[in-house]
Amino acid sequence: MGRTENSIIIRAKREPVFDITNDIERWPEFFDEYTAARILHRSNDRITFQLTNKEGKTWKSSRALDKVSYQCTAEREEPKFPFLYMHIKWTYEEVAEGTKMTWIQDFEMDPKSGYTDEQAVDHINRHSSVNMENIKKLIETGAQSGRAQ
Repeated sequence: MGRTENSIIIRAKREPVFDITNDIERWPEFFDEYTAARILHRSNDRITFQLTNKEGKTWKSSRALDKVSYQCTAEREEPKFPFLYMHIKWTYEEVAEGTKMTWIQDFEMDPKSGYTDEQAVDHINRHSSVNMENIKKLIETGAQSGRAQ
């Protein structure tokens, strides 16, 4: 079983950080590996969406938003491959400097993927660091106020 936990402090209030980072249709701006994000279904605080990566592979995920406790839980639904499962939790904590955003991913790689859990942990940690820094920069510089032109 693999597990990653990555955090970053964003100099901004918690509510806008939560709202901006959960605007899934904007994820291609925030995440270096996504080329498209499309909402498939939205119901109350649950969103089902499809992501497309740079290789053109797509998958469906679902995300539950809890704005009362400022956390989100998500799961990769289909196809799960290259994982056997992927569970994600994002938390947003008010701190003196702004908002501490933490991403936790629990997963297990499918043995047929050719990757070990340890290799996936290294890959996810590298990408999380890059993506968190990008989100931090976009929010702190005010570039989050609208879609990229």
